[in-house]
Amino acid sequence: MTASAPPTSRLTGRPLLLAIGALAVGGFAIGTTEFTIMGLLEEMRADLGVDYAQGGHVISAYALGVVVGAPVLATLGAKRPQRAVALWLMVLITLANLSSFFASGFGWMLASRFLSGLPHGAYFGVAAVIAASLADPARRGRAIAMVMLGLSIANVVGVPFATWLGQQFGWRSMFLLVALIGAATLVLIRVFVPDVPVRPGASIRQELGALRRPQLWLTLLIGIVGFGGFFAVYSYISPTMTEVAGLDASVLPLVVALYGMGMVAGNIVGGRLADRSIMGSIYGVMVAIAVVLLVFPLAATIPWTACLFVFLVGTSGSALIPPLTARLLDVSPGAPSLASSMNHSSLNTANALGAALGGAVIAAGWGFTAPALVGAVLAVLGLGVALASGRMDRRRTDDRPGRPTPGAAGPADSAEALSAG
Repeated sequence: MTASAPPTSRLTGRPLLLAIGALAVGGFAIGTTEFTIMGLLEEMRADLGVDYAQGGHVISAYALGVVVGAPVLATLGAKRPQRAVALWLMVLITLANLSSFFASGFGWMLASRFLSGLPHGAYFGVAAVIAASLADPARRGRAIAMVMLGLSIANVVGVPFATWLGQQFGWRSMFLLVALIGAATLVLIRVFVPDVPVRPGASIRQELGALRRPQLWLTLLIGIVGFGGFFAVYSYISPTMTEVAGLDASVLPLVVALYGMGMVAGNIVGGRLADRSIMGSIYGVMVAIAVVLLVFPLAATIPWTACLFVFLVGTSGSALIPPLTARLLDVSPGAPSLASSMNHSSLNTANALGAALGGAVIAAGWGFTAPALVGAVLAVLGLGVALASGRMDRRRTDDRPGRPTPGAAGPADSAEALSAG
């Protein structure tokens, strides 16, 4: 039994695919609005009459909204039916993007982007919990991965198309496109996602109680530190490809698409690995990230290997998300929405950490490939945190024989851990 729904609420076959697909469309909308603005920053800056630093604040405002909104909105929605929470979060996403479309000044745009970020993490959190509730426990990791697939596909299809649309019809048209996708998501969720009952005993107090659990914070730290290396490289992928690999700037959209395809592949692989062993997959993926980033400086000197490793960076990094999400659900059985939502707060913190450290080594004169080496070190540190977390599980099992270890084994143990809530 999951923490969110009784077995009678589970779906199989086509109904399950349609329900998860509906939730994934919402992720597609979020990914499109989050990343497209970076490609339209020049057009937005010129139209609003601000400098580059102020234009960057628009991106930061969104990230800040994610960090703040994920735990707050997830906690406030703890006692509400989860489908209703997902619908209201998508309403907020749609209205915030419409506000960005009509924004007439910098202050209005800044506030609109902050509001757009607020439901980001909470939506993915509740969507992951719904998907895990509807799927069989043995396929829980794959169900979570399919929800996150919308975010990955946005980098392959949504972002390039929305960028082109913004260049052809004005940068504001991107927000209108996202609002339309958001409206479509509302219809799809209403039609295809069943009304999952409120988890017995769910309360704001119980959700907040998860914050007292060391394993929750260790799991979040794995994401912050380990995933920081992923962002250390991606934040500076454009100058790396042009200055080190020698690619023409016109090829950069293809490079970004390769990264997006890598994220799609990583989500699929990560979901399947998580269904086999949650902690085992975290260990393996962290090692893979470290190896890929360690080799990346050498690969970046040759155009074709540089493109290959951009794909591998996307694959290895995104493969970490499904097992991390499943792990958070396991270590917080009484607060699945808060735990899953905070995963996105940690990933946005990793974004800031990786970009800052990568920029620091570039500014120190170490070159555009230096962020990959920083990222490899962060991945090793993240692996260390994961090993410490796994050791705590084993020690607790030794102290209490016969009790299942959350997240340390396969789906059967995961289902038992979730039912504890």
